[in-house]
Amino acid sequence: MSEAVAVVRASRPNFLVLAPLCVGLGVAVAWQQGEPPALLDTLLVFIGALLAHAAVNLLNEYEDFVSGLDFITTRTPFSGGSGALPETPSAAKRVLATALGTLALVILIGFYFLWQRGLPMLVLGFAGVMLVLTYTRWITHSPLLCLFAPGIGFGPVMILGTLVALGAKLDATAITVSVISLLLVSELLLINQIPDAEADRQAGRRHLVITLGTHAAAQLVSVLFLLGYAVLVTGVFADWLPLPSILSLATAPFALWLVWTLPSALNQPDVLNVLLGTNVAILLATLALLIIGLSL
Repeated sequence: MSEAVAVVRASRPNFLVLAPLCVGLGVAVAWQQGEPPALLDTLLVFIGALLAHAAVNLLNEYEDFVSGLDFITTRTPFSGGSGALPETPSAAKRVLATALGTLALVILIGFYFLWQRGLPMLVLGFAGVMLVLTYTRWITHSPLLCLFAPGIGFGPVMILGTLVALGAKLDATAITVSVISLLLVSELLLINQIPDAEADRQAGRRHLVITLGTHAAAQLVSVLFLLGYAVLVTGVFADWLPLPSILSLATAPFALWLVWTLPSALNQPDVLNVLLGTNVAILLATLALLIIGLSL
């Protein structure tokens, strides 16, 4: 494998759809407020979010390779990293350089919006950059931070950051949408840590799957799903979300099946992989349906 291919694989392109969906939620909220955002600003927000997601993936791959975690983890299609650097060790420096270069572009875009929008953009932008830089090396050693940091990054930071960048208001709709994303993205990262728990423990990580055990983590997955859908329903009944947002509940039966099946699948890798894939589909479909509901 060439080094260039290894860099692309290390960015985990299959998973980069999450960032555009979160930005799409912010854009949909901005449109609902009645002031269509400028096309250039919208494109820059999408590009910045995509680059930020790629940067955190690249840094995660590099640091997992350097720490040795990549050599003891059992990879699945949804966890354990891409495996690009163990296969092409010579690409490690290029992956790091690409991560830092990508993050520099994100910061450059952030400076443009800082010039446009002022202090609120600085707060959210700084939070986003710190999450990218500290996630693998420090956040993964703190159970609660490790649980909520991804959700905060893709929820409040990315969605509210999109609204600030586009000159929209941080209203009840924006807060509700960002909380739904926070809960569901946190659930995604939590369940994806289950297959990696033993390898992560050996590498010195300390997330909730390690500290609580896999069965308690499976119960927490159920709680996060329940809270996410509860916030959605509450938002619709409180008129924080438009009625068509209820479309997002179409994924709830699949989530119910997942949480019912998960405890018995913890020691069955093949079944667990099916659940991990289903979980990704549930998250992406829920966010996509929420965008549609906000746009109708």
